[in-house]
Amino acid sequence: MNPPALTHAIAATLQETSRLHAQLPEAQIVLMVKAAQLMTQAIRGGHKIIWCGNGGSATQSQHMAGEFVGRFQQERRSLPSISLTENMASVTAIGNDYGYEDIFSRQVEGLAQTGDVLVGLSTSGNSPNVLKGLRRAKELTLATIGLTGGTGGTMAGLCDVCICVPSPVTARIQEVHLTIGHILCGLVEDALQPAFSARRA
Repeated sequence: MNPPALTHAIAATLQETSRLHAQLPEAQIVLMVKAAQLMTQAIRGGHKIIWCGNGGSATQSQHMAGEFVGRFQQERRSLPSISLTENMASVTAIGNDYGYEDIFSRQVEGLAQTGDVLVGLSTSGNSPNVLKGLRRAKELTLATIGLTGGTGGTMAGLCDVCICVPSPVTARIQEVHLTIGHILCGLVEDALQPAFSARRA
């Protein structure tokens, strides 16, 4: 591929990513507000945010849990959040003894409590292990949030809130998911900020 063609390809990718960010449907933005409210309510009630996903979505799950436990933009107390992809001993043991589809549902069963929130990431909305985790979460009366793409897949019908990036391209969906995760963390921090200030006083 010659340099002008490479330049054009790069520019096209950047333009598509920018378009998806700038033109995310208002309905999805409203759902982001609802998702942040569910997260804030959970943390205020002494509960935690749990994340799960495969591949790139697995690393984004860990990234987002880290933003809550560490910090995002504000100096504040650590917020309770875990990713179900972090413990490789658990993931591989469950995969070996039960099956890969059970790696999240089994952990939800053991680690989650009523009042927690489970956030499932799947660019297709059809990842069997994420779907099974969400179903188990619903059985345990957790609130459920989905981050997906395309038309939402099966996940759309399993979540209390399902935020869908309208693209068929996995990489573009993941890029927007990262932005959405950062927005959610910022909204939760802002909502909890008065409580942080009161503790410092």
